[in-house]
Amino acid sequence: MKLPYLDAHCDTLSRCLNTGESLLKTTGQCDLTRLAAYEPSGQIFAMFHDGADVPPEGLFGRVRRMYERFCRERTAHPEEMRCAMLSIEGGELLECSTRRLEEIRDWGVRSVNLTWNHANAISGSHREDPDRGLSGTGREFVCKAQSMGILMDVSHLSDPGFWDLAEITELPLFASHSNSRAVCGHTRNLTDDQFRAIRDSGGVVGINLYNVFVGGDRMEDLLAHFDHFLELGGEKTLALGSDWDGDIVGAGGIRGVEEMHLLAEAMARRGYGEKLIRSIFYDNLARLLGLLPSA
Repeated sequence: MKLPYLDAHCDTLSRCLNTGESLLKTTGQCDLTRLAAYEPSGQIFAMFHDGADVPPEGLFGRVRRMYERFCRERTAHPEEMRCAMLSIEGGELLECSTRRLEEIRDWGVRSVNLTWNHANAISGSHREDPDRGLSGTGREFVCKAQSMGILMDVSHLSDPGFWDLAEITELPLFASHSNSRAVCGHTRNLTDDQFRAIRDSGGVVGINLYNVFVGGDRMEDLLAHFDHFLELGGEKTLALGSDWDGDIVGAGGIRGVEEMHLLAEAMARRGYGEKLIRSIFYDNLARLLGLLPSA
């Protein structure tokens, strides 16, 4: 039986726009060919650009170029692209504007990170303006997006922004690629209380493989985040959020999507049962995205 795989975040689409490679096969850490080794399989491809570097076409113009590239890939490789979904990493790429939400909804975008590393008109981020939460513009943005069924992604968000969102959210909370701050004290990671809030909302946390956010290079360091969140009752909350092609070094000796079986094997040796491994690798995120019925 093949291992299932569903991952909440990678930067491969953005990378391909820069390199000219096809999503079908890349020299990076993820592509459609390698994803096909899993069954079922799925990947959320983030549309990302560093908002501090505004291209000639503007930030939303760059997002539109990425979407056009995604559509060309879908036309060229329809079977392989069935596993592909879209997100947007940073509200600034939408000019923090509710009028852009209608366009991306029509594209099928599943989630939006309210911030990347830079603060914007929606909220402070974990790195810039970390004491600032949702603005009036941010609250309006959240309400509009959620009315369209678009998930709000808290990875990169400031702590006050997280709690402001938790107070007003009408959809499950979602952290596409964030780890445990109790295990690794990076501001990109979630506190225990934040994890509990996501858990209680019916949301999902995708564990990031980047060794900086893991806090080490070993498989033991990576598993410590799963272990900790499981101790907090995360059996239905944990998922994968690799951050492939985001200039990361994967912990646990995992260099790309083709080696994720190493994580599943390490989980099995640790005593994780087959049902729990499948939940983490596929089912929990699939339910959030409506690919499986609610538990």
